[in-house]
Order: sequence, then C-alpha cells, then structure tokens
Amino acid sequence: MTDRVHWTEHPGRGPVLLLVHGFLSSSAQWLPNLGALGEVCRPVTLDLWGHGNSPSPSSPAAYSVDAYIAQLDTIRATLGVERLFLCGYSLGAGITIGYTLANPARMYGHVFTNSSSGLADAETIAAWQRISGTAAERIRTGGIKAIEAIPVHPRHATRLPKDVHDALLRDAARVSPDGVANTLLYTNPGVSMRARLNENTVPALLAFGRHEERFRDKRDYAARVMPMLEIVELDAGHGVNMEDATGFNRAVTAFIRKCCAKGSDP
Repeated sequence: MTDRVHWTEHPGRGPVLLLVHGFLSSSAQWLPNLGALGEVCRPVTLDLWGHGNSPSPSSPAAYSVDAYIAQLDTIRATLGVERLFLCGYSLGAGITIGYTLANPARMYGHVFTNSSSGLADAETIAAWQRISGTAAERIRTGGIKAIEAIPVHPRHATRLPKDVHDALLRDAARVSPDGVANTLLYTNPGVSMRARLNENTVPALLAFGRHEERFRDKRDYAARVMPMLEIVELDAGHGVNMEDATGFNRAVTAFIRKCCAKGSDP
C-alpha cells in the first residue's frame, strides 16, 4: 500500500506520544493538549483515512485495524524510536489498544478515552455489520449533508471550547464521503478489543468522561478484566480531552512521568 496517513510531530521533549482521534474528528481535537503534553513528551498527531489531511484509499484493506496498526508502526520507525506512548480517542482507542496488544514490546504505556466502539460487545458489532452497507451508501450518495446528520458530527457538539469547535468544523467540512463510508464498512465493525482486554501487559490509563453514562458499563468492564489499568474520572462527557483539558493534561502527564520513573525512561 503506497498511501500513508498524514501525521505531524509537534514541539516537545521526551518519549513520543502518538495521538489518534475519533470518527468525524481530526488532529485539531488535540489543540488544548499539545502544549502541556509537550512538557513531558513529543506529541505526534495523525488523521484517520478520509479525515483531516489524510487521503481516502480505494482499497478496503487499508481501513482494517491491522492496516492501521501497520501505519502506526511505520510512523514509529520513521521517527527512529524503539518504543512510544499511544493515546486513542473513541474510535481511535480501538486502534491504539489493538496496536498495544500486537506490539507490547514497542510500548511504554497507553492512554485511551471513552470508546463505545473500542469496547463494543458482540451484539453491538453484529448490529453494526447489518446496517453498515446501508449507512455507507447513504454517505456516498448524500455526501457532506448526510455526514452532517450523523449524531457524532462536531456540528452537534455543545460542550467544546470555541476555538477547538471551529477548527473541527473546518476539518469536518472537507471530510471525504468515501473515506467515511469505508470507515463504517471496514474499520468500525472490526475495531472492538473488548474480548482481548485481558491480554494487556502494558501500563494503561483510561481517561473517563464521567458524564457519558452510556459508557459507564464499559468502564466498569475494563476495570474488571484489563490488567495494569488505572482509571481517572474527569469532568467531561465523550469529548474528554477537550471538555476537561486541564484534568486530561494533568492525568496524562502524570501517567507518562510515572511510567518513565518505573524504569521506562527513554
């Protein structure tokens, strides 16, 4: 595959932290965090296929979680580091958990946020598979207007800082319908890592936005079955790192410092 996701390294010092956004979002969602995180790491943001500055490959295989894992590892190798931290948001969390499970020796630690897709149960996955074809066709034929009707589109967000909201809306206006449709068809149904959480061997932090009630049972499940997991509750809903940027930045920087202090200092 010749296509590469678009990624950007931001100012910082220390180990690499690769940040992966969610569905219909973009790298702009990390704007409230980059400065604080740069005090303890080198933040690197990427855009998912069809989002932000990334292209929309025509091959369905490009959208698989395994292909995304390969993309993340290519970024790691290009940066010239043996190990890194990952942070995944929503859909991105399923991808970063997948990378962590596949490549534990490449990891210092892993942060993730509320992710109904990344922790979806078998019944939910089956429902997505049944409707994904119809949903994808609606996106291809309806274009941006159909995408804007999706409930998680940033135009429906009400709790985000204005500068971040404006940046997300600008990026959402140029999202690719083909990229979104292929994400629904080929990424979303395969992104859940719920059945494999017990395999984790890497220090992990769940930054939980406590106002998203629908995720609470998944938070509880992860707490029961995922080894090496700590959970911090933040004053936020789904948009954890944006709605409570101060709390998120404090929790993640403390986690990175703790992982490094335990002998993982690069």
